[in-house]
Amino acid sequence: MKIILVSAVALIDTDGRVLLAQRPEGKSLAGLWEFPGGKVEPGESPETALIRELKEELAIDTFTSCLAPLTFASHAYPDFHLLMPLFACRKWQGIATGVEGQKLAWVRPNDLRNYPMPPADLPLIPILRDWI
Repeated sequence: MKIILVSAVALIDTDGRVLLAQRPEGKSLAGLWEFPGGKVEPGESPETALIRELKEELAIDTFTSCLAPLTFASHAYPDFHLLMPLFACRKWQGIATGVEGQKLAWVRPNDLRNYPMPPADLPLIPILRDWI
């Protein structure tokens, strides 16, 4: 089974809320909420991919030194296996905006379960909730 490496981030604001992005129509798992991020391209580190994805999808800038490795997800989907490191980030420049038209929500950690998420993201919630 093919392994796909995706890097994700829990952006945490000064009020302790976490940013979720809703997957847009036309993409797999459309309508579900997820931690921002994306595929790691050949030659990229997970941190570099995440910095690129945050710029492209949310119009914000951050640096490797602002990304703290938190945990990871390993989940078998029917067509591939997803390996997803999750970083925590409390410092970035700019205001998060859904560049691709995706909806965004700043969510309190205890409310994350109220948002339907892809199966790979669900095990990350209690770890993130306990960490914040």
